[in-house]
Amino acid sequence: MKITENAEAILNEIDEKYAAINQKTETQLEGLLWSKPITYWDYIQTDALLNIQTQRTTLPDEMVFIMYHQVNELIFKMILWEMNQISYCQNIEASFFAERLMRISRYFDMLTTSFSIMENGMEVEQYMKFRNTLTPASGFQSAQYRLIEFSSTDLINLIDNRYRDAIDRNTPYEHAFEHLYWQAAGKDYATGKKSYLLEEFERKYKKTFLAHMEEYNTINIWQKFKQLPELDQKNPELVKAMRHFDHTVNITWVMQHLNVAIKYIDQSGKGTGEATGGSDWKKYMHPKYQRRIFFPELWSAEELANWGVEV
Repeated sequence: MKITENAEAILNEIDEKYAAINQKTETQLEGLLWSKPITYWDYIQTDALLNIQTQRTTLPDEMVFIMYHQVNELIFKMILWEMNQISYCQNIEASFFAERLMRISRYFDMLTTSFSIMENGMEVEQYMKFRNTLTPASGFQSAQYRLIEFSSTDLINLIDNRYRDAIDRNTPYEHAFEHLYWQAAGKDYATGKKSYLLEEFERKYKKTFLAHMEEYNTINIWQKFKQLPELDQKNPELVKAMRHFDHTVNITWVMQHLNVAIKYIDQSGKGTGEATGGSDWKKYMHPKYQRRIFFPELWSAEELANWGVEV
């Protein structure tokens, strides 16, 4: 083999790379002799990916339900990946912020439009049968979705609207956690009693949530936006992008989810009309009750007052 000037330059860079971590370049190169060429199915782990769908019933449309939610979780992971890049970018610039924000928004746009798969892709009768085998599990228990919320905005904007006046940045995270807006889906505030749905969710993820709440307290999307130069913060296109993300996640996505739930659970005439996890889903899911707004400073007083109100 003739060592070209370009090949020699590459070998020198490889040598520098391994020298920096106190490794022998010759050993690494010899390892290439025995390594297998990569294939698509090995790289993507296709076989593993296609073998994690386990039905609890014999109803064919349950497979649609399972795969759709697995796809959602993969997209949530992509969103968190982009959010992490924004949050941990030092001396962040508007171009970098805007590009990653648009990636995140495109993922959520896709999630929103994909609800037609759920709405029109399953027979109502099949869904109402296999959903009984899912109790007490619920889509409410998507931990990644909660991490996305914590990564998006200041914690106060995720507090149940009834309790925001009594909570501020000095409130212990444990106390704030007990008053997050989604606690209302499974907690009786008068007695403090939590549903099995909520208890299991917290048993699995509460430590993770508390750590994430603290970690992203000063590096969430809103805080990183505020680190941009004032001129960039007033850029109409960037403000529009922030508003689009906020509206898509907290109104469009939520309403699409709610409407699908109404079709199957409420309007089908089958079942009890109750959620699998036992939540007061009609009230809990509607954005006008949730009052979840990531960037309230970017909306007018009228827009805030009519948040989630259908026009």
